[in-house]
Amino acid sequence: MAAGYDLIVIGGGAAGLGAARGGVAAGARTLLVSAGEIGGECTFTGCVPSKTLIESAARGATFGVAMAAVRHAVAAIAATETPEVLAREGIEVLRGSAVFTSPREVRVDGHGLRARAFVVATGSEPSAPPVPGLAEAGYLTSETVWDLAELPGRLAVLGGGAVGCELAQAFARLGSRVTVVEADPRLLPAADPAASHVIEEVFRAEGISVHTGVAAASVKHDENSMSLTLASGEEVTANRLLVATGRKPVAGHLGLEAAGVRLDERGYIVTDRHLAAGGEIYAAGDVTGRMPFTHAAFAMGRLAARNALRRRWSPPGAFAASAIPWAVFTDPEVAQVGLTESQAAARKGARVAYLPMSEVDRAVTAGRTEGFVKIIAGPRRMLGGAGGGRVLGATIVAARAGEMIHEPALAMRTGLFTGRLAQAVHAYPTWSLAIQQAAAQFFGRFGGRTARPPGRARPALSARYGRHPSRPRPGAGACRAGRSPACQEPCPQGRPVG
Repeated sequence: MAAGYDLIVIGGGAAGLGAARGGVAAGARTLLVSAGEIGGECTFTGCVPSKTLIESAARGATFGVAMAAVRHAVAAIAATETPEVLAREGIEVLRGSAVFTSPREVRVDGHGLRARAFVVATGSEPSAPPVPGLAEAGYLTSETVWDLAELPGRLAVLGGGAVGCELAQAFARLGSRVTVVEADPRLLPAADPAASHVIEEVFRAEGISVHTGVAAASVKHDENSMSLTLASGEEVTANRLLVATGRKPVAGHLGLEAAGVRLDERGYIVTDRHLAAGGEIYAAGDVTGRMPFTHAAFAMGRLAARNALRRRWSPPGAFAASAIPWAVFTDPEVAQVGLTESQAAARKGARVAYLPMSEVDRAVTAGRTEGFVKIIAGPRRMLGGAGGGRVLGATIVAARAGEMIHEPALAMRTGLFTGRLAQAVHAYPTWSLAIQQAAAQFFGRFGGRTARPPGRARPALSARYGRHPSRPRPGAGACRAGRSPACQEPCPQGRPVG
């Protein structure tokens, strides 16, 4: 006879842990079934190792020291997610692969298990494009790159999204000669285009070769090197190739047809806004095709468990991604929440406040003036633009953007008036003071700037100063040669153009 539980969670990554902890919080007898290590991709091959490598590279560590730090960080965090630790929290753990045999039962390595409700959180895995010769080339992915025993002298990175950009910069700083190839016209295609522009300029300044708007046509390899032929006809040679072109869901092995659960054309589990996949089965995290971030997966897991276990008269909660921020941990960091400027162009009454980091004192003191802050606000129902309206989104490119983004995210989540960001007294000099200064533009001129309609941005930003090239550098004073601030000729005083 099959063993019975209130909730069975399938998958031990961030979404699965969120669901299991949500189940225990609801007083349910909860079983977590995981085919892999508890903690999943984030702990072992994603967030934890990549951010450790990035930090080590920024400190000037050698490759060997950096990889040792990676192993130490992974072990330390994995130790907080073991079956023994989870058992103390009230979560039973079973290692094995689950397959549905009905909407209420799964089999795990031959053992039948029943539950009142299920949450599927099996995540995703790296995918590779169908490039001729790629499969035979022995390429690296975000999962296998951690097995490298020595630093590649030349590294080609296929894919200029978050993973590709983060690892490209880290390996370049560790000493590799790195080339990034991205089929989209710009790096970080999901980011605000102005953010992409800053990162590309920074990459080129650091010696990273960037090819955008061009796809890979074929790959050839021999014992010591490989050659990547681009659709443009250019050749990129490297010792190793890292493929970071995206991920695909892990769901095809679950027997979901027996449970009445559908997959879409890409293989993701089809869910409604409550994360219900059919009957008493819910799904959370990457396997749903929604926000592919650890923090979003954990939030989805908790919501899915809460909805699956709710009492019949209790309304289910809906998953909303609009106020969930995300960050890319390049240097400078790129962080976003809500709408970008181009997305806000269709919103009637939307306005954009823009502040270059070159006008933020903390950035000046740190010598880190690349980047900017954008805050997008729009009218409230009935109240219009009173109090500055409501925050619709924000994009930040700065050395601490990943920390700074949470203030506008909180404003969005709690429905604050935009004016509250300008009214809150911020410590001086801090990075977050830039949020207050940008928000002040919704109420008048601040530093010579006011909020403007979206789509009326200045031309390309200078990566060095995060501003329009013709704007005088803050603190530079009048030109002693008597030239206009818009002058682009070589400066007789030795000041950089722009």
